[in-house]
Amino acid sequence: MTYETISLSADPRGVATLTLNRPDKHNSMSALMIGELTAAANDLAADASVRAVVLTGAGKSFCAGGDLGWMRDQFEADRATRMAEARKLAMMLKALNELPKPLIGRVQGQAFGGGIGMMSVCDSVVAVDSAKFGLTEVRLGLIPATISPYVLARMGEGKARRVFMSARIFGAQEARELDLASSIVSPDALDDAVEREVTPYLAAAPAAVAASKALARSLGPAITDEIIEDTIRRLADTWETPEAREGISAFLEKRKPDWVAT
Repeated sequence: MTYETISLSADPRGVATLTLNRPDKHNSMSALMIGELTAAANDLAADASVRAVVLTGAGKSFCAGGDLGWMRDQFEADRATRMAEARKLAMMLKALNELPKPLIGRVQGQAFGGGIGMMSVCDSVVAVDSAKFGLTEVRLGLIPATISPYVLARMGEGKARRVFMSARIFGAQEARELDLASSIVSPDALDDAVEREVTPYLAAAPAAVAASKALARSLGPAITDEIIEDTIRRLADTWETPEAREGISAFLEKRKPDWVAT
């Protein structure tokens, strides 16, 4: 399959690399990218030759969150359209979260909003020590809704509340403390560190790995269809508030929203 916003390759060992490939946009997520990631996750799940998957971003950043054009489209859409788009994002995260292969995140640069969501569905994450992270939705008058089941499953409620609703930017050391990143390395050590995460899986029985991952997921916090739908409704409700209208307008107009204290 040919992709426009991502790339997918595999080496002879069966290690696949799924790359967000919009480097000029810091790999911000568009509607097309969300659809292509879902398709790629389904293809990887069905490919028996794939033993492990590395999820990364081309260029300077992993994923800077939502694309400006996608955000503008949501601003102008009706409730049903917004819910449909949020559902696509939720299903993409669900497909990656339930991928029956180990998923290793390789993170550099920026990881904001949806980028945090994609880190949260990885089984382990290696990040460079200069990377920056943030759940920035509340700056726009929105909430980190569709990513929330995965973020809370990764961090736990107590840790998540440190960063979930402040929109503050934090560094790699805190990302590790929050269980968002498994290890922190210098940029020149990133690929070797990812390889150390991948290598053990090549000596493990693939079906047993898949079954063990499914077992761990079944014993962790529930992420049911009902929970996913609730997050979608909550996001749609928030889009309709005066704060969201002001926050998104300010973002598109490159000004501060009226609640910013000076």
